[in-house]
Amino acid sequence: MNKFSVLILGNASASPTLTRNHTSQLININEQYYLMDCGEGTQLRLKEHKIKLQRINHIFISHLHGDHYLGLIGLIQTMHLLGRTNDLHIYCPGDIKQVIDVHLQVSESRLKYSIIYKTVSKKFEIVYENTKIKVVSIPLKHKIPCSGYLFKEKLKPRRINPKAIRQYKIPKHHINRLKLGEDYTIPTGGVIKNAMLTMDSLPTLSYAFCSDTKYLEKITPIIQGVDLLYHEATFAEEHIDRAKKTLHSTAKQAAQIALMSGAKRLIIGHFSNRYTELDVLLNEAKSVFKNTQLAIQGKEFEVGNTQ
Repeated sequence: MNKFSVLILGNASASPTLTRNHTSQLININEQYYLMDCGEGTQLRLKEHKIKLQRINHIFISHLHGDHYLGLIGLIQTMHLLGRTNDLHIYCPGDIKQVIDVHLQVSESRLKYSIIYKTVSKKFEIVYENTKIKVVSIPLKHKIPCSGYLFKEKLKPRRINPKAIRQYKIPKHHINRLKLGEDYTIPTGGVIKNAMLTMDSLPTLSYAFCSDTKYLEKITPIIQGVDLLYHEATFAEEHIDRAKKTLHSTAKQAAQIALMSGAKRLIIGHFSNRYTELDVLLNEAKSVFKNTQLAIQGKEFEVGNTQ
């Protein structure tokens, strides 16, 4: 079964509240976990959702403002206390290694596992890939180096047609070759075309995480046609001057990026504490891009679902 979901662990900007933790998300791609940002309180939210911490091997940090990474050292220490031995990979456009090293040094801590650091550059590039997905950076514009991340599934194998397999008595050892698009050569002569034995692959899915940034149209070619887009929406239009000053976006601007990029669905988050009710942000975004939802803490979004 194909699984691609985004669990919202936190959606607050600047300071957390009793109902809004700092930014963090758990991306689940076929039961492989990827942590996006790690604000204060992240590990508690992971435990709340019964997520096994040791299954997280890759953590992507958007930038080194505290509301996006201050939960990281606590998570790293807990993984150590739980006996982790597998490598942990951390991706960040800033020197996150220096931050972690200071904490470990002053506490005289020595981890039982290794941390592999990847410094994300200021350009669009592949920062991670395996046989199933690739993750590319999205250069953003904020007060310090900041990057978004685009998760894209690679082309999936063709699907086997069970009825045709039985009809033509295809041996089991040839099944994987059919999934790769090969024809079947009959031992006694002749060829059965792949299209007669298989069905089209399932569509590939994509998710883009656009963290703190000023309104930035130049990112739209990178995220063109994305299935699900998360874009920060710290302010409403009435506070657009504040957004410009702090290099953040309004809900309406986030929706404009979704519209220009041809996104299928938009979720907005990183809400300023000045908004006790979030309808003003949601309504502004929906006036431009109808298929918008709030990144409510604790909600899980299925990437392939358009509703």
